[in-house]
Amino acid sequence: MTTATADLCDKYIDRLAVLEPMLTNYGGKPAFEGVIVTVKVHEENKLVREALSLDGAGKVLVVDGGGSLRSALVGDQVAQLAIDQGWAGIVVNGCIRDSAAIGKMAIGLFAINTNPTRPAKHGFGLGNVPVSFGGVKFTPGEYLYADEDGIVVAMGPLG
Repeated sequence: MTTATADLCDKYIDRLAVLEPMLTNYGGKPAFEGVIVTVKVHEENKLVREALSLDGAGKVLVVDGGGSLRSALVGDQVAQLAIDQGWAGIVVNGCIRDSAAIGKMAIGLFAINTNPTRPAKHGFGLGNVPVSFGGVKFTPGEYLYADEDGIVVAMGPLG
């Protein structure tokens, strides 16, 4: 990423949605950007894994886990799958696990917190639908920028 979120806000604030400061980057990559792909799940990650098994070049997966803190939606194996498929990053409205390993991996992975409990794998949920949390609506096809200062969403690439 070449443009910092603070600089984007200075120049384009009227064209951006800014996520409330509620997530931490647990990944080893401090900044990322890309086209938004979404999944909406609750305490299970089968659809997360399925989405990340697809080509992710230039894309960011936004996972709306409803803010649940009861189980993790992404662990080190799923993060490695994302890296292998070229995903720019992952944003999780929920928890992750294997945070020490993920912290050494070349991926940005924002989440609310950690939880060692693994999720269910039933396949319930929705893919490629608009999701909302932290005061932002994440619509598939829009563009997300993330760095040490936060996460912003625009209709398309800026800068």
